[in-house]
Amino acid sequence: MTLGIVVALAAGTYALRVIGPLLRGRLHLPERGRWLLSTASLVLLGAFVATSALYESGAFAGLARVGGVVVGGVLAWRRAPFVVVVLVAAGVAAGMRVLLDASFM
Repeated sequence: MTLGIVVALAAGTYALRVIGPLLRGRLHLPERGRWLLSTASLVLLGAFVATSALYESGAFAGLARVGGVVVGGVLAWRRAPFVVVVLVAAGVAAGMRVLLDASFM
């Protein structure tokens, strides 16, 4: 990537971050618009999580990763502390990898 592209992307990112607080008081969205933006962000996040959990390099990532993501999602939904969510999800994924690899030997 050339330096010009990096600078352009950095400037665009900075501009988007600055525009938000500057337009906050001037831009009034109807309640339906706010709801749609909120829903769209949740759908985008869900799609990212599903894609990251299920695929790696264009192939199925394995049951261990899916299990870890599901357990982490449930713990986050139950409002467990972040450190607990990460450690338990990693432990479940590691445990499933050990069990699944042992069963195929």
